[in-house]
Amino acid sequence: MKLKKINKILQDNLIANGLTEANEMQSETFSTLKSGADCIVIAPKGSGKTTTIVINVIQKLVGQIEESPRALVFVETKEKVLEMVDLFNKYAKGTNLEIYGIHDKGDTDYDKNYISTGVDILVGTPKKLSDMFSGAGYNVNRLKMFIVDDADAILKLRHETKIMRISDGIAKTQRIVFTDALTERIEILAYKMLIEPFEFDFEEYDDEDFEDEEIDSEEE
Repeated sequence: MKLKKINKILQDNLIANGLTEANEMQSETFSTLKSGADCIVIAPKGSGKTTTIVINVIQKLVGQIEESPRALVFVETKEKVLEMVDLFNKYAKGTNLEIYGIHDKGDTDYDKNYISTGVDILVGTPKKLSDMFSGAGYNVNRLKMFIVDDADAILKLRHETKIMRISDGIAKTQRIVFTDALTERIEILAYKMLIEPFEFDFEEYDDEDFEDEEIDSEEE
């Protein structure tokens, strides 16, 4: 299955960075993620979850302008923040999307000031995002996507409360959980946070199932 009507700028950036085709997970989840439905995506490490997140966030937000964050992505560590921000910058080149990452070792005052100038996509660790949103007064009601990556690893560190505190303050948004495995903690979080989620389970897939398939761009 091809990625139908993918944004042309996004497609060109993917190709320029060596991603000419979509793998099994990216193909199967693209239409549902683009629809705005809540989702749980279960897939092993190395299956392309981070790339899937980046592609779908850019696809959703490109061509729009807002001052408040429109996508919030929770990741486990500073290293993952830097990795995802770098990937966003590569694939969003030429879209005018503003991407910013925050982590526990960053300068909180600088981060708050930067975000207040206008950020489209905010990537961060649960503790730092919780600290920022609890006191800064950001307008979370403009959020279109609320994403938890590596959710099983994050919940092992007992960050459920931090994630739920921010989620509970958002009237309406698409909530997506990416995880290596569907644990009891993931199921509890999903029950509390997601609305009738679609579930994609790639746990039993072999490596060859993540071989690439053609990406088909939208017409200009």
